[in-house]
Amino acid sequence: MCGFAGYVDVRGVDSARADALGHSMADVIAHRGPDDVGVWVDAKNGVVLGHRRLSIIDLSPAGHQPMMSHHKRYVIAFNGEIYNHLRLRKELQNSGKAPAWRGHSDTETILALIEAYGLENALQKMVGMFAFALWDCAEKRLFLARDRGGEKPLYYGQQGDITYFASELKSIRVHPEFNAEINKDALCLFLRYNYIPQPYSIYNGLYKLPPGHYVELGKTSQPKAYWSLEDVAFQTKEQETRSDKEHLEYLDDILKEAVNLQMQADVPLGAFLSGGVDSSLIVALMQEQRSSPVKSFSIGFENSEFDEASHARAVAKHIGTDHHELYVSSQQALDVVPKLPTLFDEPFADSSQIPTYLVSSMAREHVTVSLSGDAGDELFGGYNRYNWGEGIYRKLSFFPGPVKSLSQSTLRLLSPEAWNMMLAPFMKLLPAKYRHKNIGERLHKVSTLFGASSE
Repeated sequence: MCGFAGYVDVRGVDSARADALGHSMADVIAHRGPDDVGVWVDAKNGVVLGHRRLSIIDLSPAGHQPMMSHHKRYVIAFNGEIYNHLRLRKELQNSGKAPAWRGHSDTETILALIEAYGLENALQKMVGMFAFALWDCAEKRLFLARDRGGEKPLYYGQQGDITYFASELKSIRVHPEFNAEINKDALCLFLRYNYIPQPYSIYNGLYKLPPGHYVELGKTSQPKAYWSLEDVAFQTKEQETRSDKEHLEYLDDILKEAVNLQMQADVPLGAFLSGGVDSSLIVALMQEQRSSPVKSFSIGFENSEFDEASHARAVAKHIGTDHHELYVSSQQALDVVPKLPTLFDEPFADSSQIPTYLVSSMAREHVTVSLSGDAGDELFGGYNRYNWGEGIYRKLSFFPGPVKSLSQSTLRLLSPEAWNMMLAPFMKLLPAKYRHKNIGERLHKVSTLFGASSE
């Protein structure tokens, strides 16, 4: 996983004190990188980079961070993995722009790519999940960058003379001059969405760097996009000429390639398996490309209403994985709750954080890296709300504003629980596929469409 933290103090820093503080900021996220620690300090320019490493590619000291580029222009603290880095090395080699490689880490590849093509062009070539801080020793400029999907976290912000950045907020809190004042607007957003959306964070003056963006830290610190999902989607749509059969074949090819690229590691690798379509597909594609059984991991619950372990077990048996399960009692799940504030640096109300922690803890006993089916539903419309939401909104758009406002208020007069109780007798009259235990929650979701804007 890895993690980094650091700061820039325009007043300059004392080397010894900055090194000690850099280690403190890095050590508080040692869980992200238990294998190695490093700190780099430019005292005159007030730059401190700290890094904790989880060794996945190139386990040798040649992968140590913060890492300096071949020509000593750049220093990087990097978290993540560049899946196509071997192809990028070959491209650099063929163009005559490759340095004399010290090792085979993707961190070294990034530095060589930036030296050869510049930061923005390098980012556009990179395929992976990542966040990094990059100090340009020649121009005296610090850049932060984040992957296209925002898989890796990155916080940053300025207070007074100091600009902070880190993989986790707890690193920034270690700095003695940081003012941890709560952002009340962000708190309101949490109460509305159950999480704090980017670019906000729970603290005043600190922000999340948006996915697909990089930023030069300084007086303005305005993030700049190097990639846009919307642009790619529309461009692909305009150029699309494939038949349905060709679409399926193409999807199969790119899924295989994506899974294959993410299986590149110098450490044991496995997968989370819930028994759902997304994780089952990924594990199947992994096993198809492996000669030995893939290690798969599932969590089961004593409460049958929440237990999906039987589905995962059936999939694992069919595919032929080396399957591991852990059945969890209600008390074991509750015992995780007090740990959550130490795992998440700002309010986060997704109940999946509990089983995710449990399955991760189990998997870590056997492997270092695990693939999962996260984002499958979002990418492929796995929830019916993605399909019917837009259709309902179109129909509602014909209603006058006052009617929509009244309808929204009416649907919210009762709580979801009250709607469930009132409509339960009518649910029994409907065909089984239309019966919903929590119809009240669905009505509340529909009510948000009455107040939705087209902008």
